[in-house]
Amino acid sequence: MTPSRSRLLIAYDIVDDPRRVRLSKVLESYGDRVQYSVFLIDLTAAQQIRLRKKVSDVIDPRVDSVLFCVVGPVGGTEKDRLTYLGCRRRITDGTSFIL
Repeated sequence: MTPSRSRLLIAYDIVDDPRRVRLSKVLESYGDRVQYSVFLIDLTAAQQIRLRKKVSDVIDPRVDSVLFCVVGPVGGTEKDRLTYLGCRRRITDGTSFIL
């Protein structure tokens, strides 16, 4: 049985350029960048724990901020949950997975 995955919207404000680059590389390894500091990532509960640990290892919690927002389960209703004005970025469909 495949573990269920949830779609997370992750946004950040990182004050230090090298930390910001490291964090963006971590997040890019998990999902899709949809804005400069915003990602959509599909994860199981276990993957969320691992990602949060990696993020906490990169940031300085005294001055940096990372927002994790659960959009909902991965499925075919994203068009109802995500709307755009202007250029739309490509988002990986819910059938992909991380090895």
